[in-house]
Amino acid sequence: MRIRSLTLGAASAAALLAAGALPAHATGTASAPASAQEGTVSAADLLAKVTSCSQISAGKYKTDDETSATVPVCGKNGAVFWKADMDIDCDGQRTTNCNEDRDPWYQDDTAFHQSDGKPLKAESLPYVVVPSSSSIWNYASAGIKGGGVVAVVYNGKVEYAVVGDTGPTKIIGEASYATAKALGIDPDPATGGVDSGVTYILFKNSQVSPIESHSAAVSLGDRLARQFLADN
Repeated sequence: MRIRSLTLGAASAAALLAAGALPAHATGTASAPASAQEGTVSAADLLAKVTSCSQISAGKYKTDDETSATVPVCGKNGAVFWKADMDIDCDGQRTTNCNEDRDPWYQDDTAFHQSDGKPLKAESLPYVVVPSSSSIWNYASAGIKGGGVVAVVYNGKVEYAVVGDTGPTKIIGEASYATAKALGIDPDPATGGVDSGVTYILFKNSQVSPIESHSAAVSLGDRLARQFLADN
């Protein structure tokens, strides 16, 4: 959980990660994702289903404190989605790149925890931050849970993540260090991120168990993404 008062930099990494194979089975530990083209559903196919927005939020969100509120939460069969920027969340367990020295906004906890009760690891686990519930939108009422699966689409790539943290009530567009790195976005928590072009598709009533298993998120996410294409 975090509140940022400064706009993050918009630098994007030039190097993109090569495509890899879908993990064969879930494991109980988090590991850095090997690729950002995960599963069998392409970025283009997912984006083709979210070209128009049926707004379900009562209002719109800002992408940073200094910007105007322009981002709605949109509804589809089996999912909600938004199109925004990506700020970098490095909260949770202290690691080499996620700590007080590297992140001016660092907090040592996340809204949702691993199966052993510890906070998540932003450096190794792809997760997405949802706005805390407010009069604008209540994520829980929309069927979004901690550990729910998210397809994050950027620059022709798909990365499956989990709902791992909550953020400010009026700001949207944030994901973990690992999510950004896998998508070729600069993951530096102080200067990284990207200003626009990121689509977040959250699958309703889904939940990865254990939450820290990225391979389980990929397996479930791929199945739900194929169902999403069939239902929309």
